[in-house]
Amino acid sequence: MTGSPRLRRAPTGVALGVVLAAWMLSSCTSPTTSAGAPPSDTVSMTPIVSGTSAPLITEQSSPAVAAETTLPETTQVPTTTIEATTTTAVPANIVDVGVFPVPIVAVGMSSGPDTAVVQLRLVQLGFWVALADGNYGLTTKQAVMAFQKYLGLDASGAVDDTTAAYLTQFSMKAHGQADTGTLVEVDKARQLLFVVVDGAPLWAFNASTGNGLPYDEPDKSNPAGPNLTGVALTPDGLWKVNRERPDGWWEGDLGKIYRPKYFHGGIAVHGSNSVPNHAASHGCVRVSVPAMDFIWDSGIIPLKMTVWVHS
Repeated sequence: MTGSPRLRRAPTGVALGVVLAAWMLSSCTSPTTSAGAPPSDTVSMTPIVSGTSAPLITEQSSPAVAAETTLPETTQVPTTTIEATTTTAVPANIVDVGVFPVPIVAVGMSSGPDTAVVQLRLVQLGFWVALADGNYGLTTKQAVMAFQKYLGLDASGAVDDTTAAYLTQFSMKAHGQADTGTLVEVDKARQLLFVVVDGAPLWAFNASTGNGLPYDEPDKSNPAGPNLTGVALTPDGLWKVNRERPDGWWEGDLGKIYRPKYFHGGIAVHGSNSVPNHAASHGCVRVSVPAMDFIWDSGIIPLKMTVWVHS
């Protein structure tokens, strides 16, 4: 299925390989998502149970009977009360993937076997990476930045000691506020884009939305015309993907955009060569160019899909 990145385990030593293999085999498999969405990574979910468990019921032994002793006509048996055990449903957007079995190494932005482990862990936590090949490239930096934004860390894009510790110990798959429906959720407060399928988190991407500043710039699609003016806002609300441009770069009114999926007038989710750790666009939702290619190739954001933008 096209939704999952191709994970290629870099050699990390026999001991680490054995630990990882045992850990992966011991996990449960999560439900398969709907068409166009990749199966989730292996997870171990424990329902939350409240109430009192039922007491153990044992047979009551008969009293010893001596010769020529008359038993009473009836023997009263103590009544045992069984309390019902209630189960509280876990919201669909809460997926426990467990802590990592070995400490994640603070690789900075260097490539190598330890970086392949970082990439694997990011994917397990729901942050999209193109390949787990040990190469600290663009999509790895974007995924690390998204993870740091998600937890409110310094979003440098480098795996420092703090980030490595959180990667090791953090156990919940990345999710937004939506716990029902299939939609794109744009969280402007954290500058992240989530793809949600049937209420469950699928992928989280680093994103950059409108910076809220006024602009007065030439119209790139009509240079002879008057300047375009306005305020760079990504509007809150519920929208739908209503048009798209599938191939390559397009000259937008305020600059080039890559394979856009429009959801409100000229506002679109699109690929960009600049997706920083802060709001920086004229109003569109930027993701990396490789992320936009993945979105198109996997079909996870089709036409008519709901887009929820909130602050």
